[in-house]
Amino acid sequence: MSGLWRARFVKPNIEKIRDAVISMLRVNMGLKDGESLLVLTDTPTQEQWRRWSDDMLLDITRRALLAKAVYLIAREAFPNCEVDLYVYPCTGRSGAEPGRDVAEAMKRVDVVVAITSFSLTHTYAREEATRSGARIASMPGFTEEMLYPGGPMSVDYREISRQTKKIADALTEAREARVLSPAGTDIRFSLEERSGDVDDGLLDKPGLYGNLPAGEAYIAPVEGTAEGRIVVEAGWYPYLEQNMVLEFSGGEVVALEGGGKVGDRFREVLKIGDESEPYKSRRNLAELGIGTNPNARNPTNVLEAEKIMGTVHLAIGDNAHFGGRVSADLHEDFVIPKPTLVLDGKTVIKDGRHLFST
Repeated sequence: MSGLWRARFVKPNIEKIRDAVISMLRVNMGLKDGESLLVLTDTPTQEQWRRWSDDMLLDITRRALLAKAVYLIAREAFPNCEVDLYVYPCTGRSGAEPGRDVAEAMKRVDVVVAITSFSLTHTYAREEATRSGARIASMPGFTEEMLYPGGPMSVDYREISRQTKKIADALTEAREARVLSPAGTDIRFSLEERSGDVDDGLLDKPGLYGNLPAGEAYIAPVEGTAEGRIVVEAGWYPYLEQNMVLEFSGGEVVALEGGGKVGDRFREVLKIGDESEPYKSRRNLAELGIGTNPNARNPTNVLEAEKIMGTVHLAIGDNAHFGGRVSADLHEDFVIPKPTLVLDGKTVIKDGRHLFST
């Protein structure tokens, strides 16, 4: 693909996404006259411009320009709202705290739409803002195509809410989970006294937060209980060209094999064998999630892939912000295609097919 041809796709098509953006703000976020909206985005630092690949820089730049387009559409479509755009330096890791200035800006508004490359979901900045009453859509890795007709934003979110709550209730009732996959994932852990939660994209009340696109039920496994392995398949994580295997014992990653350059990055981030912080907390098995969005399809975009109906995802790092006890400066999700999920000995997903009772 030539550089000129690719550059044409950096600038968003405002006319093509206008109606979907307005619908997102009205339906998902419940934006009303007189309210304030903050559109957040992150851009690379000078050092990141030196180190990161052209593909990664292009992806981040395209997302920042999409955030600007959302800001321009919102300013025109909601003239009675205070609409602002805030750009801050990339943190480099999902779950890492942004600057204090970002945290303060989030607390001062009614609605935050965070179209970022690194997630703010599992941060104290997000938690403080929701405690202050802000409604927050965390959209790390969001792309223009998600707003197109037939994409993961173009769904009946009230139906997703109904289906997802049923699955979250099953997670709450379960005491133990086991996840298997044809590629070799086989891991079990306790869910005892933990509660399932719903990410349904309906963020229209003060203090609510979640992803857009949405569609998942999720829960924090009990710390120290995970035993087994996760196989992250090539093509199911950004830039992952060979399978990556994470071995778990005592609730945390104890070995990481394969994965090529992606694996090398995680070996550096996790520093297996180093019991000091922040490395130990980063290795915690943090989340079990179940995708419920029928229009989610892209396996290489984590934000969308973890919502794909018929997948589950398992995360490492922080879970203190949704019912767990580990606070970390990292939260990374790994999506498992065609999984089998067993709750208390009962198979509720078989090779990606849902068997939850109606």
